[in-house]
Amino acid sequence: MNETNPKRTIFDQYNFICMFDYFHIHPMVVHFPIALLLLGFVFELIFHFFRKEEIFETGSFWLLIAGALSAFAAYFSGAFLTMEQRGIAGAVQNTHELFAEITVGSALICTAFKIYIKSEGKSNKILNHIGFVLYAIAAIAVSVTGYYGGVLVYDYLIPK
Repeated sequence: MNETNPKRTIFDQYNFICMFDYFHIHPMVVHFPIALLLLGFVFELIFHFFRKEEIFETGSFWLLIAGALSAFAAYFSGAFLTMEQRGIAGAVQNTHELFAEITVGSALICTAFKIYIKSEGKSNKILNHIGFVLYAIAAIAVSVTGYYGGVLVYDYLIPK
């Protein structure tokens, strides 16, 4: 304990974690699902419409898995490690959270679907189109989620 302020600890006094606060975790994690899911979907687009090369299919698959896992981490860091907003900012936050849930759900469903197709060797045109649509939903949802996250931060949380 610090003698001058008994409520502060030595960690507060010297800030051993370099001004790190658990509120910083969400902003640090959110960019991973955006980058991974969007790049993965670009690979999926290239594979389906331009070049049927295995590298694009494989890259798309692994980026989807990493993107789904990072979307899960970003969602939970936002749900549990950020402050609740009120008023218009609260409405924007609710929309942001809704699309984050859609992102996580669609990414995890798409991942499970593609793992099932690969493990069972059941790839055909219809199943590939279903996987493509699920991936598109995840890519669109993560884009909308990012948009509302940006609105929340730049229009309501950063002082002008």
